[in-house]
Amino acid sequence: MKRKQFIKSSLVAGAAITAGSGLLSSCKQDSIEELNVPSLNFNKKFSWRMVSVWPKNFPVFGEADIKFIDWVKRMSGERLNIKLFAKGELVPAMESFDTVQDGTADIGSGCSYYWFGKTPASAFFATSPFGMNAQQHQAWLISGGGLELWEEIYKPFGLKPMISGSSGVQMGGWFNKEINDVSDLKGLKMRIPGLGGSALEKAGGAAMNVPGGEIYTNLERGVIDATEWVGPYHDFKMGFPKVAKYYYTPGWHEPGTQLEYFVNIRAYNKLPSDLQEIIVAAAARVQAWMLAELDVQNAVYLKKIIDGATEIRSFPREVLIELKKFTMEAIDELIAKNTDAKKVAESYYSFRDKLKPWTDLTEKVYYNTIQEI
Repeated sequence: MKRKQFIKSSLVAGAAITAGSGLLSSCKQDSIEELNVPSLNFNKKFSWRMVSVWPKNFPVFGEADIKFIDWVKRMSGERLNIKLFAKGELVPAMESFDTVQDGTADIGSGCSYYWFGKTPASAFFATSPFGMNAQQHQAWLISGGGLELWEEIYKPFGLKPMISGSSGVQMGGWFNKEINDVSDLKGLKMRIPGLGGSALEKAGGAAMNVPGGEIYTNLERGVIDATEWVGPYHDFKMGFPKVAKYYYTPGWHEPGTQLEYFVNIRAYNKLPSDLQEIIVAAAARVQAWMLAELDVQNAVYLKKIIDGATEIRSFPREVLIELKKFTMEAIDELIAKNTDAKKVAESYYSFRDKLKPWTDLTEKVYYNTIQEI
């Protein structure tokens, strides 16, 4: 091919490609406009405020807030930055829900049973005595309709809930009285919240609401006879082995406590879709990290507790049977008075019952048989 002919052919081909590219670009733009898809502005930055019910650097739970904020920052390329206000730094812990609702903060960290007074149905999204463990509870939330119900319950408050970690099965608590039969629960003064507290009161005990910072002193001075908290890691850090004789299992009252982030819907809707997905993804990462971290730390600190000569006890079967009966009575009374709680409880327990034949054949057999070989 001659030089002049080659140059002419190249110019014609280049013009054709340019024209075609312009046409394709135009078609893409028209399609985007027709679909009403918002364009992403990667230069715009957002600043949020988070309030937490947990003290600053509180083991695992408070640490999770810090990790969440860091993960969001890094995944978003610093387009979404969140400033953390731990318990009491902006508002008292129990005002976190209202603070996010009114938009003073954009996101909150806590546990849904703290908002029982605002909406009793919220308790079931956290846990229920004698209910599902962490794995089962997560299955209900993610794939069994639980999260959709949770969103429905929070929507009137202008909030969007997200899962943010689980404690797993907790311990039954620290006692300075032996529990040999149901009669030992009568007159027992115990720091225990929620439906577990209602069951204890039906058994003749006194459920007391003691702030975390006062539990050790109250237990030491005999103001209370017993307390539940979380598990070996947190309990050891609280110093309970120094002021209580017996450490009871299992945690019938909190078999798999689910934590939450609650987001102001208006603030969430102002974010571009990729930042919305980043928040959801970071929360899911916290969900996985927390349970793993607690399994590791609880194993380490259980050994410390045992080495310190604390007596590990199991609640007698007869006591658990009675506590379960009283729990179901408390739940029946609750759902009879609140239609939202009834709707959520029915979903929770029907899912548990649907799952039971499968877990009986697998998880139950594995832990009770195979691991004992």
